[in-house]
Amino acid sequence: MTTASPTPRQIARERGRSTGPAGHAQRALDLRHHDTVPAGEIVAREVRSPLGTLLLIGDGARLRHLELPSSKRPLAIDPTWRRSSGAYPEVAEQLDRYFAGSLREFSLALDLVGTPFQRRVWELLASIPFGATWTYGELARRVGNPTASRAVGAANGRNPIPIILPCHRVIGSDGSLVGFGGGLDAKRRLLELEASACQPGLF
Repeated sequence: MTTASPTPRQIARERGRSTGPAGHAQRALDLRHHDTVPAGEIVAREVRSPLGTLLLIGDGARLRHLELPSSKRPLAIDPTWRRSSGAYPEVAEQLDRYFAGSLREFSLALDLVGTPFQRRVWELLASIPFGATWTYGELARRVGNPTASRAVGAANGRNPIPIILPCHRVIGSDGSLVGFGGGLDAKRRLLELEASACQPGLF
């Protein structure tokens, strides 16, 4: 008899929640924070994925944006950007491994450009374990303001580096899939990928 795959929310309950704001799990991401976009050359690369073509943007060394093909806020392509099919090799390699189900934690250099509150929310996203989910209310509590669910949701929707900073793992209080800038179909597929990879005996 075929056994149904566990849902992302079931996996979250089975694995338990990660530690609190003062001691959340540390990710191997090298994060550099900016209030405004740093001056300098912008380098762009397109990579293929099961979701479609992903657009990687940064300074050639550190990633600043990852745009999904179904993004609700597509970036305006600047003709001065330099296109390079060989840029961000580590990003491309780790994304391939993630979509294959063999990578659960990214180790990359990122530039985060936003307000201090936005950057705090984005950094906390990296604390959500692979295959688990948090609600917007839980994310607000970990930010330190339990009443800021709406502001947290807005910051989550502005996340410039989805998948790597996994905003798709944030769900509604009732378990519904809401508020993903890359579209709900992409969010569902990412959660299903992680749920499948977390099944016993895989990877």
